[in-house]
Amino acid sequence: MAEAAGFQGTERPRGRWLRRTVTLLTGVLLLMGLLQVPHAATAQAAPTGSRTVDVTIDSMSPSAPSKSDTVTVSGTLTNDGRDTITNAHVGMNRGDALGGRSSIDNVSRRTGYLPGADGEEINGSAEKIGKLEPGVSRPFSVSVPVKDLRLDKDGVYQLGVSVSGRSQAAPYNQVLGFDRTLLPWQEADAQKKTQLTYLWPLISSTHLTAETDADAQQTPVFRNDDLAAELAPGGRLQQMVALGKNLPVTFVIDPDLLATVDAMTKSYRVNGPDGPMGKNQAVAKQWLHELEEAVKSHEVVALPFADPDLASLAHHGKSVPSALSHLGPATDLAESTVDTILGVKPRTDFAWPVDGAIDSSVVDVATSAGAHNVITRSDSLRETGGLSYTPTAARPIGGGNTAIVADAQLSRAFEGDMSKAGNSAHAVQDFVAQTQMISLEDPDRQRSIVVAPQRMPSVSQAHAMATALRTLDDSGSWTQPLSLSKAAKAKPDRSATRQVPSGAAYPSSLRRQELPTSAFRQIQGTQAALDDYRVILAQPERVVTPFGSAIMREMSTEWRGHASGAAGFRHSVRSYLDGLTKKVHLIQKSGATLSGRSATIPVTVQNNLVQGVKDMTLKLTSSQPNRLDAGKAQQITVDGGHSQSFKFATTANANGRAWVTAQLYTADGKPYGDPMMFQVNVTEITATVMLVIAGGVLLLVLAGVRIYLQRKRAAAQRAEDGSDGEGPDDDTGTDGDNGGTDGDEPEQPSDPTPDTGSESSGPSGSGEKVDR
Repeated sequence: MAEAAGFQGTERPRGRWLRRTVTLLTGVLLLMGLLQVPHAATAQAAPTGSRTVDVTIDSMSPSAPSKSDTVTVSGTLTNDGRDTITNAHVGMNRGDALGGRSSIDNVSRRTGYLPGADGEEINGSAEKIGKLEPGVSRPFSVSVPVKDLRLDKDGVYQLGVSVSGRSQAAPYNQVLGFDRTLLPWQEADAQKKTQLTYLWPLISSTHLTAETDADAQQTPVFRNDDLAAELAPGGRLQQMVALGKNLPVTFVIDPDLLATVDAMTKSYRVNGPDGPMGKNQAVAKQWLHELEEAVKSHEVVALPFADPDLASLAHHGKSVPSALSHLGPATDLAESTVDTILGVKPRTDFAWPVDGAIDSSVVDVATSAGAHNVITRSDSLRETGGLSYTPTAARPIGGGNTAIVADAQLSRAFEGDMSKAGNSAHAVQDFVAQTQMISLEDPDRQRSIVVAPQRMPSVSQAHAMATALRTLDDSGSWTQPLSLSKAAKAKPDRSATRQVPSGAAYPSSLRRQELPTSAFRQIQGTQAALDDYRVILAQPERVVTPFGSAIMREMSTEWRGHASGAAGFRHSVRSYLDGLTKKVHLIQKSGATLSGRSATIPVTVQNNLVQGVKDMTLKLTSSQPNRLDAGKAQQITVDGGHSQSFKFATTANANGRAWVTAQLYTADGKPYGDPMMFQVNVTEITATVMLVIAGGVLLLVLAGVRIYLQRKRAAAQRAEDGSDGEGPDDDTGTDGDNGGTDGDEPEQPSDPTPDTGSESSGPSGSGEKVDR
């Protein structure tokens, strides 16, 4: 017993530890299992009830039926459940007329089948589909005559497609899938139709660089050749023109797009390592031709050149001097560009901030260049008066300016992926229904509504927009088209909001996308460098035009949300400009030695541009003017592709070394380019040396006098000897006593030749390259 007790006493703690460990591990495993089971069950759970079958309406025809029409709804069914559906059929359901625009929004957001609200299945509309296996999709199409829909009054009705059948999980007949759309119905034309203005934007991204080739035509250099795909048949811009020409719309054009396409119709080069020549001239010409034909029957509104980001200018550019000064030239350039290329006079008095978002500073900037009409949106200039109807778009906002308040719901109707037939069909019906509901809000009050869609619609979005506009145009029951200029003059509603929101109300999501203040400082620096550069050129227009356009593009709305792309473009413009300015420079000079009181020093100016430079000043400055006077400044002119030396008359006053700085200046006195320094060593002749030379000269003179006197005496002696009958003295050699040279002139010392160099007129370096 004692042994047993001792055994138990020593082993009991270990046993308890083992049991506890096993129990703990078992509990953890069970807990993990419990936690995983619901997750697995949730992940594998299949839709049930009225969401078992995914019903997608891909089209409804006609979108706005008349009394004698038959409504056909087509689409796709997909069994998302686990069981096979049997005894299935598709039917059409008609709900009640909706009570307002908010009701339309509620219907569009609702999913699944809601008995009562979604109405009963219409007799005679059923289409049998038999079995539908799990995961299988199949098309459907159901049709119902309008008379069977029993549309008893004008309004927007909910129209649904239901799939009913049985499955193992639901052995009795029930609705297993449902999708809904909107059916606008109006038996007779409205007495006061809503005036509808639809903006049709032709805007693209920046495609041109600041660079052009050095030829006479200034061949432009494109960032890439992507624009060709947009202009080609089926491309985004080609479709926008092809669709828009037959629609009641107002074209809103960025003139930069026209200038770019016009440049593409001629010779152009694509930027890159090899710089290939572009080959899409025919595509560009065809697109411009089609646009010219389209705008003949449409109003054209031109945005300022390159579509500047007005909100960025208002919030960050105003603090940078001269940033706003680009708006006026951009507006002027817009008018001349459209008139020259399309042959029409555009309206340039409309401003369109991003997404129509405004505050007081945005309005101030937008109207600073003559645009007295600001296109905003109803989610920015919100209604606060409790109106029971959608008011007219035009609102006076003070200072002779008008806010054109585009309807936010209609303007955003075609955002998103419209390449899916279901999305497009629902967007079209929603747009058409919303316009009718606006008319029904107050049938006795005619209003003017404006739609401002996304700036660069995709091809699928453009087609959906066109389908909706054609539907309204074909029906003509409650809307009529109106140009933007007439919409701006429409009589405003007295109770509509006219108070421009404060800066605090501007959306923070849009603020985060704006160009920063540093960007406008960089733009200012580039403009200042361009101003300094242009004044020295014989043909400044070759530089001002391409660089001026490039600077405008640096402020484009295109850069919203693309900070790195915007910074890269600004850097490329400035780098290219700096490269051009350095083509006019001073050639580095080696040191010079002056061994006299005066000499000329040449300084060479190199011009590697194609064109000449003029009205420049070249000045030498001595570091020690008491030792060396570097002479007067000189006006210089250098032809393109040449170098030329200019000689400065210098004066030495003392011996020693002096540094000389050569600097070019523009006509307004600003330094141009880097200075060039060289050393001059002055070795002036001293007074002692002059005395020695003077003494030597005196000795030579005295020796000459002595020789002269000796020869005179010798001649007299010969004459006397001759009279005695002696012959002439033939000794014409050197008189050994005087050491002179008979008949030789002494060689005179002179100042050493200064380092002057020769003037060069030959071409040097590469030619100038600038861009549009």
